[in-house]
Parts: sequence; C-alpha cells; structure tokens
Amino acid sequence: MTPARATVVDQLNAIVKTYDVRGIVDETLTDEIVSALGAAFVDELEALGSEIAVGHDMRDSSPRFAEAFAAGARRRGADVIMLGLCSTDETYFASGHLDVPAVMFTASHNPASYNGIKFSRSGARGISSETGLTEIRDRAAAYLTAGTAGGVGADFIPAVADQGEVRQLDVLAGYAQKLRSLVDLSDIRPIRVVVDAGNGMGGLTVPAVLGTAAGLPELPVTVIPLYFELDGSFPNHEANPLEPANLVDLQRAVVHHGADLGLAFDGDADRCFVVDEKGNPMNPSAVTAVVALREITRVAGTEPETVVLHNLITSRIVEETITAAGAVAVRTRVGHSLIKDKMRETGAVFGGEHSAHYYFRDFWGADNGMLAAMHVLAEFGHQDRPLSEMSTRFTPYALSGEINSTVTDVPAAYERIVTTFTGMAEFDELDGLTVTGLSGDEPFWWFNVRPSNTEPLLRLNVEAETTQVMVRVRDQVLDLIRG
Repeated sequence: MTPARATVVDQLNAIVKTYDVRGIVDETLTDEIVSALGAAFVDELEALGSEIAVGHDMRDSSPRFAEAFAAGARRRGADVIMLGLCSTDETYFASGHLDVPAVMFTASHNPASYNGIKFSRSGARGISSETGLTEIRDRAAAYLTAGTAGGVGADFIPAVADQGEVRQLDVLAGYAQKLRSLVDLSDIRPIRVVVDAGNGMGGLTVPAVLGTAAGLPELPVTVIPLYFELDGSFPNHEANPLEPANLVDLQRAVVHHGADLGLAFDGDADRCFVVDEKGNPMNPSAVTAVVALREITRVAGTEPETVVLHNLITSRIVEETITAAGAVAVRTRVGHSLIKDKMRETGAVFGGEHSAHYYFRDFWGADNGMLAAMHVLAEFGHQDRPLSEMSTRFTPYALSGEINSTVTDVPAAYERIVTTFTGMAEFDELDGLTVTGLSGDEPFWWFNVRPSNTEPLLRLNVEAETTQVMVRVRDQVLDLIRG
C-alpha cells in the first residue's frame, strides 16, 4: 500500500541532505520517490529534449533505483544514457566528457541497508542544497502530492508529448584512458601495491586503470587484490576506510606481502586512502600536500597565478607546502559540491580535503580518488625511498583525527568554547567554529568544531605543533563540548 502523501513528503525531506540524497532502502528511499526525483531533476535542469547520464554502484537496490529514476526522467522528456555499474568518478567523467547532467546511485561508505543519489550538472558541476538540490526536492514533492502517485511505476508523473529514449553506454575504457593521460606511470620503478576495494566499485576500476582490463598497456605496477568481488552486502568489512577498523586487513596484507604500499577505496571508489610499507596510514592531508606539490610543479610558468584549495580541517603542512611552492592557498568549507564550485570560481589546479576527497582542474574540477592514488604512485615510483619517509615528511605536526560527540545544544557548546578561549585565541566561522591559539613563541595549536548535517553531533579536529599540546587542547575542548 502506498504511504500517505504527507508521509512520503516527510521521507523526502529527511533524505535530501546538503550535498546529496541518502536514505534507507524501501523505507525512506523508495522507487516512487526516486522516480519523482528523476522527473524533478529533468525539470530543474531544463533537460527536456536533452541527454542525462545515470550510473549505479553494486548495491542490490541500485539497478532498480537507476531504472526508476530513468523512468521519471524519460516521462519529462529527457533521453537517458544508462552507464550501468560504475564508480562515482566515472559518472563525473561521463558528465564532463559528454557534457551532460549525470546522477550516481550509491550510498558511498554507508552500510548495505542504505542507498542514495549524487547529482551533477553538465560538465561534472556539483549540485548542493545551495545550487539546485532544494529545488529538485521541492519539485519532487509536488509530484508526490499531486494525488495520483501509487500507480504503476512512474505513471503518476505527467508525461510530455515526446518522452525520452534510453541507450546503454560503458565509459570504463574512456575513463581509464583519461586518467592514464593525466598521470604517466609507464616509467616508474616496479611497484607492488595491495588494493582493498572493500567489495565496492574499486574492484571494477582498479583493474582497468592500473591493469590491462580496459585494453591499455601494462604498467610496472603489480596489484595484489583484496575484496575485489562486487558485493553490496559488504561481507568483509564496511567500505569506509576513514574508520581505522576497516583498514586492518589492508595493513596486514601490505606487511604480509612485503608490498611497497596499500590503497583502500570506499564503496563508490571516489575516495582513496594510502597505507605505507609498514602498514601505517598516510594522513590524507599528507596526500593532499604531495599531490598539490606535483600539480603546482606541473603547471609552473604556464599561468600568472596557481591556486590550490584545501578545506579548513587539513593540516597546516598543506598550506605551508602550497605557499612554499609559490602558489596561492585558498581555504574552503567542507563539502564536495561547495569545493567543486570553488574550483571553478578560482580556477584552482587542485583541491584536497582531509576526508580524502581530491579535486582536479583537469578532471572538470571534480573529485577522483583514483587519480590522487596515481599521483602518489608516480611520486613514489620516481624515487627510491620508502613511502614511510614521504609520509613522515608531510606529517610534521600532531593531529587528533576527527572526534564526534553527541550534542543536543550546539549554541551552548559554542558559547562555552568562546568564553573559555577569549583572549587566548582568534575565532572564525567559515565552517563551524575554528579557534587558533595566540601562542606567540609557544607551540602553535588550532581546532575546529562543526555540527553534522544529519545527526546531533559535533565534530572536533585538533592540530598542534607537538603531541603534548594537541592532547592538552583536545581534552580541554572535549570537556567543554560534552558539558
């Protein structure tokens, strides 16, 4: 039985987040809602008579949802390119290469019971609540409240006279060739790499990009696969490398095989985490610094000013590396759609987030974890030192990592922090609250607290010049946050 219209709209409001759609399959995210979003996407982007691309990950519900979205989009007059199984950054490739809007069905690193949608305008431009996602939500709500929902498939959506058609397109080979054209790995020294795909889409893309599965020449890279079988139930561990527990298998495998390094991808393979030869994680800020330096060097002398973006919770070493290389460091808020917009606004050559999202001007300003991994392989493969030395070089300071606390009264927590640190620090509110110590000749420290977009949580990140200072500041702030 179809839920009451008001209930369906409540579900829609709950699953449309700041940057994407995320919900529980067949509870808050249903075929009906997905079809309405497909129609709304076409209407909002004025894609009547034009093409859109639709891709999906390996979750059991993803093919069905992709079909439901396409049905709604076609009823509003868009022609649909069905990309089939792909990574999120493959949909960005399709959007950029074909210059069409695109959507990706994935819940990224979330558990198997979840699914979601990531949206792009043509040219892989992001869509957030500030740039069209709210309007898409409201248009979908209008279809769902029109009184005719609950019929067969997407029949509740009014059809235009000339409904859209559908075609299939596999972009994996083109995607792999594009990445190979951006980072040349053909002349690096032989490298052994363990790759943990987490049963996600890296199991499809890694063999194509780093191997010969897409018909490209063999590289001096030996890939030792871990969990390459596509399985949306995630039988081995969650495809969320940000959680240390999900890196354990990779760390052990790197040491066991005597590999040079390890790579771990999340479920939709748009984020990549790096592990050194000792099994120690390489901080994403260190990866950001390494890739930033490579991109700055690559374009040196070809433009009057080179800009690199970094979000406000990356390590201070990122800004220091960018500035020392003669480029301009621009600090941003957290969030992939926001940074994509900033990439276009500033013409930045590269952007990095502490969450392991990495953005490239030459990839339409979109994020691509595989491309970041290739930069690390190239940098490592053109010298003869272990990766641990590179990681140490770009991790000179002490970081807390992100610490989440359940907080029901965020303003009160902010007030306690500001009261305590007034006279001792500077404050800014670019994204949440960032507090930077007025340390003078003392070791530097800073921290940021940001509320979650979806949960009653405050996220704390602390960095300091020494571990002792970091621990002191971290513990003091946690006491204030938790009241």
